[in-house]
Amino acid sequence: MTRHLGTVDGPSLQERLDAGIPAPRLIDVRTSGEFEAGHIRGAVNVPLDVLKERLDDLCPLLRGQDVVLVCRSGQRAGQAQEALAGAGLGHSEVLAGGIVEWERAGGELDRGRQVWELERQVRFVAGGMVLAAVLASVAVPQAKWLAALIGGGLVVAALSNTCALGMALARMPWNRRRGESPIDRLIADR
Repeated sequence: MTRHLGTVDGPSLQERLDAGIPAPRLIDVRTSGEFEAGHIRGAVNVPLDVLKERLDDLCPLLRGQDVVLVCRSGQRAGQAQEALAGAGLGHSEVLAGGIVEWERAGGELDRGRQVWELERQVRFVAGGMVLAAVLASVAVPQAKWLAALIGGGLVVAALSNTCALGMALARMPWNRRRGESPIDRLIADR
């Protein structure tokens, strides 16, 4: 099987979307909250954790399609691309620079309820935990180890290009959409 794992820039994707027939299948792997806050028209939201859990259901739906994976910056879309390739989907592309570069290049987003991006949520929670641990260490010196644990976790996240805190926050209610499964939406769009 030939694999095509590449990227596409915003202007090139816009040309393909404008050309239409057949339009690329846009899979947005951000959380439901991030997707609702702003997404490319026509994209289907399949959060990264759901995509990884449902690879066996998803790959047959996408086989033979022009697939473009989208996230905020390209990191999560790259992880999704690797997961799909590992499960046998031979062709996909990542929107280079994600939604950030898409907007910077003049691309429009359909906007809804605004929430913080997952990366911003991680910075807030990690920073808040470190601050709380340092303040608590005035009264309980052992609390400093919580700050060390968070710092160590952030180093591991950077080295491994994964983020356990981000994946945990992605499962929080404000980042999830109630109702039908994103995979069910893809089946309905066929």
